[in-house]
Amino acid sequence: MKKYNGKSVCSAVAIGKISVFKKQDTEVKRVHINDAESEKQRFESAKSASLEQLQAIYDKALKEVGEANAQIFDIHMMMLDDDDYNDSINNIIETQSVNAEYAVAVTADNFAEMFSNMDDPYMKARAADVRDISNRIIGNLTGTISGGNTSADKVIICAADLAPSETVSLDKDKVLAFVTAHGSSNSHTAILARNMNIPAVIGVGDAFLAEVRDGIEAIVDGYTGEIFVEPDDETRAKLLEKQRTDERKKALLQELKGKENVTLDGRKINIYANIGSVTDIGKVLANDAGGIGLFRSEFLYLENDDYPTEEQQFAAYKKVLESMAGRKVIIGTLDIGADKKVDYFDLKPEENPALGYRAIRICLTRPEIFKTQLRALYRASVFGNLGIMFPMITSVSELKKILTICEEVKAELKSQGPEYSEKTEIGIMIETPAAALISNRPAQMVDFLSVGTNDLTQYTLACDRQNPDIEQFVDTHHEAVLKLIEMSAENAHSHGAWIGICGELGADLELTEAFLRMGIDELSVSPNRVLPLREKIRSIKIDN
Repeated sequence: MKKYNGKSVCSAVAIGKISVFKKQDTEVKRVHINDAESEKQRFESAKSASLEQLQAIYDKALKEVGEANAQIFDIHMMMLDDDDYNDSINNIIETQSVNAEYAVAVTADNFAEMFSNMDDPYMKARAADVRDISNRIIGNLTGTISGGNTSADKVIICAADLAPSETVSLDKDKVLAFVTAHGSSNSHTAILARNMNIPAVIGVGDAFLAEVRDGIEAIVDGYTGEIFVEPDDETRAKLLEKQRTDERKKALLQELKGKENVTLDGRKINIYANIGSVTDIGKVLANDAGGIGLFRSEFLYLENDDYPTEEQQFAAYKKVLESMAGRKVIIGTLDIGADKKVDYFDLKPEENPALGYRAIRICLTRPEIFKTQLRALYRASVFGNLGIMFPMITSVSELKKILTICEEVKAELKSQGPEYSEKTEIGIMIETPAAALISNRPAQMVDFLSVGTNDLTQYTLACDRQNPDIEQFVDTHHEAVLKLIEMSAENAHSHGAWIGICGELGADLELTEAFLRMGIDELSVSPNRVLPLREKIRSIKIDN
């Protein structure tokens, strides 16, 4: 038996045979050609085939992981149509009289290097996307496009790494788990794996791939990040029991549907779900969430080629509110910038975009965009129980401007006729130390506060959460972060506001009791974390 260690991405135990993922051979040779036009036509045909494949992958991702996570394949399709990318390939074919495969490979290298050298983390990540789409074109040119797992049995997929398109293309019904030699827990592939609920371990190292082969047995412990290859009887028995316990627990969790989120001594707390698209509503209802604690509205902007109209936004918000049938729905206003780029916003490159022009700062300096969204939100408010939440707040002056604009929008609607609900709650996100430290002031002006722990941790610890090289320094349980949350909770309650948590820490069961003792009223988590969190809350006694 051999044991390997990596980083867990999705927690579960998988036992089965290994299948080494065969990537296409992307090494291409330079071949002199005489007919450049014919070669350029070969490239166009391969590109068309790639677009069809990516559309199919997008459709599959849409069903399995939701619209927000499927967006990466929309980006891939747009990159295939990029003029600079296409011009480079055609120019190399024509001026150097070389084959299309070579022209695509050279262009991929050049563009990937260009993106890798950029300071913006979002743009750096585009290097992998360029290689992914270029490898697909080369595969179509050579007829060696990756086929993925063709086994009739369920297997553990092992690979050097998996591109997002490869991850989604895997037949989920035949995949027990996947293990990669490389990768980051913040990569698109890791995020997709979590949303697809496939047990996964990344960063195992090159030695692992050099030593494994198709057909040998392995056990993946997604809780510890351990992989046991050709396990001995004792290890197999131990992990089989762990797997059975895990499955029994998941079955028991289903029995919690319809039960209250109440501690042993009677303290009730709301458990809501975070979503990034209208298509995620089914997951919210299937997991019995009490409402939606954060609906990220930026998907409407990310999926459009131009600013979404008031009617487009109204239709989306109305659908969510109607579908939730009176349960609370908190919609966050536009939060782009930093790692979320939208071309038609024409945002300037920034040396440090996480500290730059993003979220509410864009809304307050482009009020026409902000007002369009607010009109759509207020018009939709009559169709359900709406809360509007504003991100990236750092000062009382910002909040005063926001509330003034809200009153202007309501006055316009009142004079023009469309109805809106006066019961619409207003809240802000606490995701900067500044917002936490002055939270006694906003708590007097709004109905609720919601702690965005991802950004709050990033800004408090001065650790870029998009940078995999500093993951070891990101202590999500850091006393400074917890102190800021506790301070915000005290200030909220002292002024009659309620407070929730909508970041990743909301699902951290090690912190659930601490949050309840702080007086947190609501926890909003990924839909699949609702029932485990309910189970945890029902086991806690606050008044000892």
